[in-house]
Amino acid sequence: MDNAAQQLGNAATTWWSAVLAGFTRTDPLSVPAGILLGILAVAIVLSIPRVTWRWFGLYVTFVHELGHAFAALMTGRVVHGLKIGLDHSGQLVSSGRRGFSATWSGFWGYPAPAVVGLALVWSVSAGWAGAAASIGALILLLALIFLRNFTGIVVALLSAAIAQTLVMFADAQTVSWAILALGIALGVGSVRDFFKVAAVHTRRRNQLTSSDAYLLAQATRTPSFIWLTGFALVIGGSAACSAYFVWGMLAR
Repeated sequence: MDNAAQQLGNAATTWWSAVLAGFTRTDPLSVPAGILLGILAVAIVLSIPRVTWRWFGLYVTFVHELGHAFAALMTGRVVHGLKIGLDHSGQLVSSGRRGFSATWSGFWGYPAPAVVGLALVWSVSAGWAGAAASIGALILLLALIFLRNFTGIVVALLSAAIAQTLVMFADAQTVSWAILALGIALGVGSVRDFFKVAAVHTRRRNQLTSSDAYLLAQATRTPSFIWLTGFALVIGGSAACSAYFVWGMLAR
């Protein structure tokens, strides 16, 4: 028993050292155009075809729900739990004052993957990809506390396991490439998700109750298109900024 506890303690110490080591600045990547096109192609393949989106979309939904949760915590709300469905549905349960805090939390779902994608791309361009990986690994572990259904727990566990493996075993160059690829993939996935919610308001109105824009409209008595426009502006702005940082990393 003592030996097992010691081994567990040593493993935890090694893991924590690896997490801290991520906060060492490295040289920014120099990205050949061919490799960039390859990463973009993979991101598109993950997000556009239904067969791949069925699975990658679960991770995008996870980030979507974490966006709600983080926004709720920012305004002092208490997060009780979140769920993720195999149909890419999600639910965050939080409590607190009505008004601004509830609206703020409700808004930051669809834009969250694009904003996270931008943060990841920027971190690579600034030489902080290791820090992004370490922070991501910690957030994914903490997120396990809030998951309340089997699908959500599985998605969180797989995401956390990949993040921990990256932090523990990958060299700085590999971490940079992985973070860049994930940042681009989240950006593409966010755009794909936006078109999905826009379609709910135009072609699949029987699904309106699943739309954050509809729920925000009901809560604030503001037209849904205002919220959809807000989503589009944040997602589009994040994509444009990500493209700017990627352009700066292109090998010339």
